[in-house]
Amino acid sequence: MKFYNLLIKYRFWLSILAIVIAVVLNLTGTSFWPAFPLYFLGVIGLFSQFFIGPMRLIQGPMEEGNIEEVEKILKSIWFPGLLYKPVRSTYYTVKGNLAMMNQDFDTAEKHLKKSSELGSPMPEAEGANKLQLGMMSLQKGDFKAGEGYIRAAIRLGISDKESEAVAFLSMCQIFMNKREFRAAKDYFRRAKACKPKTKQVLDQIKEIEKYISRIPG
Repeated sequence: MKFYNLLIKYRFWLSILAIVIAVVLNLTGTSFWPAFPLYFLGVIGLFSQFFIGPMRLIQGPMEEGNIEEVEKILKSIWFPGLLYKPVRSTYYTVKGNLAMMNQDFDTAEKHLKKSSELGSPMPEAEGANKLQLGMMSLQKGDFKAGEGYIRAAIRLGISDKESEAVAFLSMCQIFMNKREFRAAKDYFRRAKACKPKTKQVLDQIKEIEKYISRIPG
């Protein structure tokens, strides 16, 4: 695995080196066919560098919380528009998440919208993307857009119960603001059924529970 990661990391320069060696061999009198494997490896390497990119290298640093290394890898992608569509979607999702961590919500929204437009090979990943967009819309006070994004997230599916609970609680609050109390209570029950364990989510449930039982509907 380490060897493969090193190969991806230095793939561009190794590909250039292979092509340069092939050209030198041709210039020194070697016929084309003995140099052909080097040309082939160089072209395939360059193609995969720009079509697939080094996104595979991000997983380790992300799990370790090494954000600087993640940003460094992203910066090594010179032409994201050339990436294969699902890879490009992942690229913009990661960029959006990093922007959110830096509380740059406008940039985060821009990147996450690009990712959402491209779609994801995994519906759960697209669901998480829509949920993030929905939460940002709610923070901006755009409840209509927020509801649309969160509904889409629930429909697509959300991979973890904590995020699913957040989605249901957000819908609960949206419907309470709309004074549609029966729907609000239904989403609240669904949020509790997720059995979240995160303190922030549990605190939100306790806060809503204080007065939702007194609401008619």
